[in-house]
Amino acid sequence: MWAAIGILALPVLLQQTLTAFVGLVDKMLSGSLPDAIVVPAMDGIGIGSFVGWFVSIALGGLGLGGQALISRAMGRGDQFESHRGLGTTLTLGIGWATLVGIAMWFLVEPLARATELTPEAARYAVQYVRVMAVAMPFSGVMMVGSMCLFGAGETLKPSVIAALVNVINLIASWLLSGIDLRIGGIVLDNPFGIDPTSWGVMGIAGGTALSWGFGALATLWVLGRGVKDLRLESRHLVPDRGIAWRIVRVGIPSFMEGLSMWAVSLFVVAFIGDIANRQALADPTMAVGGLVGAHIITVQWEAFSFLPGFAMGTAAGALAGQYLGASNPRMARRAIGACTVVGVAIMSLMGVGFMTMGRPLTGIISDNPIHLAEVPPLLFICGTVQAFFALSMVIRQGLRGVGDTRWTLFITTASSYGIRLPACWLLGVHLDWGLPGIWIGLMGEIVIRGLFFLARFLQGGWARVRV
Repeated sequence: MWAAIGILALPVLLQQTLTAFVGLVDKMLSGSLPDAIVVPAMDGIGIGSFVGWFVSIALGGLGLGGQALISRAMGRGDQFESHRGLGTTLTLGIGWATLVGIAMWFLVEPLARATELTPEAARYAVQYVRVMAVAMPFSGVMMVGSMCLFGAGETLKPSVIAALVNVINLIASWLLSGIDLRIGGIVLDNPFGIDPTSWGVMGIAGGTALSWGFGALATLWVLGRGVKDLRLESRHLVPDRGIAWRIVRVGIPSFMEGLSMWAVSLFVVAFIGDIANRQALADPTMAVGGLVGAHIITVQWEAFSFLPGFAMGTAAGALAGQYLGASNPRMARRAIGACTVVGVAIMSLMGVGFMTMGRPLTGIISDNPIHLAEVPPLLFICGTVQAFFALSMVIRQGLRGVGDTRWTLFITTASSYGIRLPACWLLGVHLDWGLPGIWIGLMGEIVIRGLFFLARFLQGGWARVRV
């Protein structure tokens, strides 16, 4: 079992790390924009990141339904059902991603107003999101296809695709933005004559969109050639109604779970905008904006901490799903338990890094004084609770992988709205602790949510869920 965990988890960890680097590259490039626009651009791209998170939620729910169905089918040796599941999931993914892209195009302006961005930051948010909205079908193929491959136990090929996507994103975004990239004391001059003050943000988003296009084509090529006992066949691209309903039945609770987390985070960003405006009114000499960017920089580094948790959770879900398909719940429990122990150990070590290296990590993305002052204390707060974050990440992902999405929806929604949202408002806004108060509320809720997921795992009802 340990060998299987390593075979599954390490490529996923590589893939997710490289996927996170796509976001990191965008933040690094935006942090290298001219000083006149860097603060509003970082705030605007920060809101764009929240839209990107929504995309992951929307597509991830559907992909998870396909992953759960495929892993169960392959666990019992039903190749025909796994092929039908793949074709149906992919077609649904393309259609759903197209609708998500249309929604992104029209909703980004009201979203920018709701989060109280400055007019400059709102303009950059609209530019960033609308460029990526056009490329949503490509993102749908890449994400949903990768999750179907995870269900088959194939994690290496999606990792290779993610590596190539990351390279293309870095080069294309840098060239199209006109930015001279600064990494510490190193400056890479842009060879094109593009004006970054006019085209910088759109160029960053355009490079990401191009990389998604490549990722979609590469994913289709891999699925068409086939992996293990899973292969994409054109005759199965016409959705099967019965298969589609089974996928959606698992995917909808997962989507609603992610949506509830996203909506709470949107409220939190609005709280941060309110805090920034109140600080500017109290001290007219203070620069308007910057706190949303500081929050997003912290979230970007936090994303690297939960990558091991996601990788171990993906391995736990794939193995446990196949064990349950083979009617072996004891081994399914062992798989999730073992992955959780490893995830807690790795993420705890990363938490120590956040607590001790806050300023250097901030400087990699931005050397703006506002960000250098605000981000390191937030990373310290984040680092203190990584063990509980690992409980939440690994067990939640494992339970989702076996189809226990209703309980993960209930736990996440109850904790997010019952604890996270009130705590952030109380500490950050009402008690006027500012951005650190927001993050104390966020991380306190993570501790409680991790314990809730541990309780569900120990209770064992997830092993009896039908997919």
